[in-house]
Amino acid sequence: MLQTILIGSCISVQGLLVKQLANGRMLVRVGERLYEGRPANSGPQAA
Repeated sequence: MLQTILIGSCISVQGLLVKQLANGRMLVRVGERLYEGRPANSGPQAA
């Protein structure tokens, strides 16, 4: 499944979902690389 994650305050990555981690983050694959971040559609974030 395609998933979009945030890996910084202004950087998002879209790739194939590899794993949902216990801390609420997700691991996605883009080509040969893996990226870890927060789901982009998780609703409002606390500042």
